[in-house]
Amino acid sequence: MDAAESMAEDQPSRPDPVTGLTERELDILAFERQWWRHAGAKENAVRERFGLSSTRYYQLLNALLAKPEAVAADPMLVKRLRKTRAARQRKRGARRLGIELS
Repeated sequence: MDAAESMAEDQPSRPDPVTGLTERELDILAFERQWWRHAGAKENAVRERFGLSSTRYYQLLNALLAKPEAVAADPMLVKRLRKTRAARQRKRGARRLGIELS
């Protein structure tokens, strides 16, 4: 590894000119595409791979799902994750109101 490569590792990841997403954001999408392949709980895999708490990871993921660039990068995955998130939000809201959804 030369000095330029060493310095590049210390820099924050820049957006990919093709997708408009950072390396970390692309890595999060790749992880969501195949997280079930990792042994153990998802929270452990998140901590090992990204060095983040699950709360922070989901904050980043939710922000990423709001970006049009994420839809352009992987439309099927982003739409599936948005649909799953919306269903969970509906269930939480119904529980608060004392309604049971099936």
